Amino acid sequence: MTLVRPRRWTDWLALALLAAFVAAGSVSVWWLSRSALAVHRLTRGIGDTVFYGADGQPWFRLDEQRHDVALSEISPELQHAVVAIEDRRFYHHPGVDPIGLARAAVRDLRARGNIEGGSTLTQQLARTLFLSNARTYGRKVKEAGLALLIESQLTKNQILELYLNRVYLSAGVYGVETMSEHLFRKPSKSLTLPEAALVAGLIRAPSALSPWSNYDGALDRSHLVLAQMRAQGFITAAEDEAARRVRPRIQPYRQPDDSRAAWAKEFLRQQFRNEFGGDHPPDWQVHTAFHPDLQDAAERAVAAGIQRLGIRGLEAALVAIDPSTGDLLALVGGANYSRNTFNRAVRSRRQPGSAFKPILYAAALDHGFSPVSIIPNLKAVSAPGNPEWMPRNSDNREPEALTVRAALIESNNAAAAVLQHQLGSNAVLRLASDSGLSGLPDVPSLSLGTGLVTPIDLTSAYTMFPGGGEVARPRAIISVFDANGAQVLDRAVDRTRVISEEAAFQMVTLLRDVIERGTGAPARALGVRGPVGGKTGTTDEYRDAWFVGFSSSVVVGVWVGFDQPTPIGREAYGARVALPIWADFMKRTARELPAVEFTMPPGLHGVELCSVSYLRPVEGCPVYTEYFKDSDTVPSALCPIHQGTFRQRASRAVAGLLKSLGSKIAGLFRR
Repeated sequence: MTLVRPRRWTDWLALALLAAFVAAGSVSVWWLSRSALAVHRLTRGIGDTVFYGADGQPWFRLDEQRHDVALSEISPELQHAVVAIEDRRFYHHPGVDPIGLARAAVRDLRARGNIEGGSTLTQQLARTLFLSNARTYGRKVKEAGLALLIESQLTKNQILELYLNRVYLSAGVYGVETMSEHLFRKPSKSLTLPEAALVAGLIRAPSALSPWSNYDGALDRSHLVLAQMRAQGFITAAEDEAARRVRPRIQPYRQPDDSRAAWAKEFLRQQFRNEFGGDHPPDWQVHTAFHPDLQDAAERAVAAGIQRLGIRGLEAALVAIDPSTGDLLALVGGANYSRNTFNRAVRSRRQPGSAFKPILYAAALDHGFSPVSIIPNLKAVSAPGNPEWMPRNSDNREPEALTVRAALIESNNAAAAVLQHQLGSNAVLRLASDSGLSGLPDVPSLSLGTGLVTPIDLTSAYTMFPGGGEVARPRAIISVFDANGAQVLDRAVDRTRVISEEAAFQMVTLLRDVIERGTGAPARALGVRGPVGGKTGTTDEYRDAWFVGFSSSVVVGVWVGFDQPTPIGREAYGARVALPIWADFMKRTARELPAVEFTMPPGLHGVELCSVSYLRPVEGCPVYTEYFKDSDTVPSALCPIHQGTFRQRASRAVAGLLKSLGSKIAGLFRR
């Protein structure tokens, strides 16, 4: 077969039109097949997606503001009222009403506006379930196509049942059953004729006609509903006149009772909608990582902490993560959900202050430093003082040098600045980015926490310490099953190695020391027991207070501050403001989240050192066990601070003499 090359422009035009027709047909077939599958799912009827806690028990529904009921549980008067005012030919058309469309088209042509009105009840249902409210010709075409598909697969009663359960009726309320409970404190089955007309009249303009803000407007609209019901034979003239004489008594608007675990529930709903969209057929099951009991403990800890501080407008956030899986166990996004729903745990980006320093020290330990490596020349660096630490020296002088361990215990800013310079900012930024802390500035003050982070991201980054060097990405939803029991989502544990196992364990020992004898010491006085570690953080002028701490079972981050960065108060540093909330949560959950000993990896070996000088101990030294990697330099010098035995003193004297002679000889060769 020989292909004929087009010769004239008309041939090219015909070919282009044919290609466009084929393309449009292909797209239409694809859209129709996908839409038909979505519509078929509606045949399962009413219902809602249910979220389950980590205990395997049903926890809450996707839409707490909607209460689906069977059509038989809705009063006939309300059914007739809706049909009369919204779609008088509902029982006779195939989903699209040509008469209604023609009437609306004539009206809109006269008004020179876009096509609107004339939608059948089935078209409204299609728009509610599958489309936006954009007033365009394209949306109207899709709406009509979906309405025809719905009518082909569902009975009229099924369509009406779905519509009455999904229709928006003002004030965030969906469905006639929920609106009846809000307005009249009774089920829709018990509505009188005037009450039914009032509810049905809200559908056309739910915001403008809300009975709580425009009762007279809603009442006038209900009279129009009654007139339509009378004209269509649903009620008699006497019933119409009697109903018009009644002013239905409405009840005050009642906020949904969803205050408990509200932060976690709304976060999970948003996660689900991001994955699957806003509305789904009944009987879906969403299995989450959240523990309702732990969520309750988190909310109580935050509420008690804010109440203890007694500062008006102060906010707080708490995040609890399982370091082995990344499971989000609890999340609190603010002091009071009913007052302000902004989720600070997830969305608020604030400076972490010294709570960022463990990222610096972890990078250093992973690049050849040991916990007792010396950070020198501290007086040569200009760094802001840290309000969280009072110098141990009786003369209040800053030290010339500190070990890595001592610097972190004291949260020394000069030491952090020097260490960042020695290590290089790139190593710190790389580890931060790998840990989920992105967009941080490459500046000398990076390690002092001048970048911006969210509480959930910083808490997740800390999972590298009890997690053996692996960061566990936060996981809120674990799995989702549709109504047929088929698994439509299976979110695996996501762990990424960011530092070595040996460096992670060394960091655990450092951060445990912060609790035992550093800025985190108040945790013990507040009753926290067992092996735990953590780090405080306070930003300039006490605008932000942090504490991120962990056990082997959980990592918990707490932030406290104002939404608009403002000083919290005098000496409002992390140990006084955020740490008590962390400690409260840890105590409340000690049984569910036991703190057991951390496992030391095989690549480390322990050496006994003096806990003051961080050198080899002599008699009289308080000692501890330091853990070294095979590549680390282990101190050989004896502690010069404590007296020791005569033999130890003599050994120190000889070592000092040899060191002095060595320095002098080296100086001769440098001349």
